[in-house]
Amino acid sequence: MPRQPVSIKKAVIERANGRCEYCKSPADFSPQPFSIEHIHPVCAGGQSNLANLAYSCQGCNNHKYVKTEGFDSLHDVKTPLFHPRQDDWFTHFGWVNGGLEMVGLTATGRATIKELHLNRKNLLNFRSLLLLADLHPPVD
Repeated sequence: MPRQPVSIKKAVIERANGRCEYCKSPADFSPQPFSIEHIHPVCAGGQSNLANLAYSCQGCNNHKYVKTEGFDSLHDVKTPLFHPRQDDWFTHFGWVNGGLEMVGLTATGRATIKELHLNRKNLLNFRSLLLLADLHPPVD
């Protein structure tokens, strides 16, 4: 991905409140760097503008790669993945087990959790530590 101008990067980070726009992990406490990712991939015609950029932890960015669709695990139908600029996070996702795990509330939520592995082991461990520090789950 081409480097984004500092002003664009700053705007994306501020808009995301310093959290991954998929798993909601805070960048300030993450052991890995975060990325500015293309929601709709450049290889599929996506643009490098604010409307198509999201703040993403490395794990979510790696699992998403160029995906824009996935399968809803409940109905086994192809569905669009969560789009941070067009979708409301709390419409598609919720927290269970005291905020430890994400649950999909819609087909889009379930497909996104599956494709981006939003309950992967290292992320659950990270959330456990954030819960102990009263830094999780986020309310925004």
